Amino acid sequence: MKRKILFVALALVCFVSAFSTREGYAAAFKSPDRTPCPRYEAGSILVEPKDLFSSHGVLQVSFTYETRVDQYGNTLYCYMSEDGSQSPTLHVYPGDELMVKLTNALPSSTTPSFQKHAMPGMGALPEFSISGQSHEASPNCGGMVMTDTSTNLHYHGTNTPPTCHQDEVIKTLINAGETFQYDVHFPLDEPPGLYWYHPHIHGISEAAVQGGASGAIVVEGVENINHDVAGLSERTLIIRDNLVPGAPNGDDVPAWDLSLNYSPVAYPEYKPVVIPVRPLQKQFWRVVNAAADTILDLQVQYDGVAQDLQVVAIDGVPTGSKDGEFEGRTLSKKHFLLAPAARVEFILRAPPKSVKSAMLLTLNVDTGPDGDNDPQRPLATLKVNEGAANPSLTVANVSAPPPLHMRFEGLAKAKPVTQRKLYFSEVLSDPTDPNSPTNFYITVDGAKPTLFDPDNPPAIVTTQGSVEDWTIENRALENHEFHIHQIHFLVLERDGKTVEGQYRDMINVPYWKGSGPYPSVKLRMDFRGPDIGDFVYHCHILGHEDSGMMAIIRVLPSSSPIR
Repeated sequence: MKRKILFVALALVCFVSAFSTREGYAAAFKSPDRTPCPRYEAGSILVEPKDLFSSHGVLQVSFTYETRVDQYGNTLYCYMSEDGSQSPTLHVYPGDELMVKLTNALPSSTTPSFQKHAMPGMGALPEFSISGQSHEASPNCGGMVMTDTSTNLHYHGTNTPPTCHQDEVIKTLINAGETFQYDVHFPLDEPPGLYWYHPHIHGISEAAVQGGASGAIVVEGVENINHDVAGLSERTLIIRDNLVPGAPNGDDVPAWDLSLNYSPVAYPEYKPVVIPVRPLQKQFWRVVNAAADTILDLQVQYDGVAQDLQVVAIDGVPTGSKDGEFEGRTLSKKHFLLAPAARVEFILRAPPKSVKSAMLLTLNVDTGPDGDNDPQRPLATLKVNEGAANPSLTVANVSAPPPLHMRFEGLAKAKPVTQRKLYFSEVLSDPTDPNSPTNFYITVDGAKPTLFDPDNPPAIVTTQGSVEDWTIENRALENHEFHIHQIHFLVLERDGKTVEGQYRDMINVPYWKGSGPYPSVKLRMDFRGPDIGDFVYHCHILGHEDSGMMAIIRVLPSSSPIR
């Protein structure tokens, strides 16, 4: 379905680029001595994002959301901080408060032909009783009308509240020229690890994320759960994707180009980023797949031989730390499949000087007959040098014992209150026209497939404190990637076979081959935390999400009956 989605993406890019240089934009929102959304040259030495740290339990950040068109005609987007740094890494601790003042510096749209949408969901929502007080859910948060310039922020993977001014994406709109204040409260039991932030406006999320609007969030403290990382040099790697200039045809052409920390690794040269390392040095790498659509399969090869990745955390949760019964456990992997939006953190030992070729690459991913072309290609070359500078960050030394209680404690042994089956599916909007756009659905088994609309009622209603088992099937001829906001889940089974479960917020569901059983995963969903209200689950291939593959879940307070 790549070409149909690409057509929509190109149309949006062309439209936005038409007004991205209007007079007054630079004077109003940015200093004239800097370029918004800067990019590095292909083959550059790796540049890591600036690091911002909380102090006394608070991290305050001011961002402007900016855009420009690059030399290839691609529309870029980014978050620029006051000092001119782009998409910095935000470091917090469990229990911290993240305060983000976000100004949308995109030029206002004045094109009358663009269909603007009244902010959906204007009807009253159920009253929730929180801490003894009655609160009526707000029908909107920020702007009232969605336009082509709308943005917001999603704090992906964090177990933070789905409320206005925190991690609410269904009804939060920040339009051109508007400033919005986020005040996000991280729970005291937030697992230490890697998360990220990006826009989440339904219908235009793919273009924004492919434009580069994303950054990492690190919840500190992983060294207290897995001592193996204590004192190691630390790197943050963010892999993004974007349109291939000119959209050439050919079996070898990837669906999307990639970049690493804003350095392009572009078709057809695939010139890798350079990472200087000292021989045999151990480093701790935190990797975000911030691509909108590209599935990665990461591997490190020394002279063509796959190396061990000592995995410490997946999707922000230290591996082997399920129930607070033992310290984190390091897993050895020769490669790691990283769905769009997924994260992996691992220890890597640099090669000796005798190695001639040391490479970080993504292997070929078979996404199905209707899927994208995600070929093998290099991402970075490890350049061994005795005098190589260490990364600017070093993991702290162990300062506390592992927590006595973990956020997901006891989930594996908990009794689910219900079993649900959901499935991914696709259909042409006009079955008689093979060139018509594709509609994408995620559906509760037995319900009618419905394209996402923020006005839709919740597809699932549950109660705070519940544990549920969900089986997610893929009935389409391409891969889909399941993600749910606000919570993590425990992976129980793949295709009916028990697996060693890890806690995740992202899971790949391979494509159906057209006959036989549908590929599936069984997940244990944990609604025992404090978060109540409406939030979403969807495919995190954002072209699919923008085309309808998303739905709402409502979590009622524990004292409320399911209605």
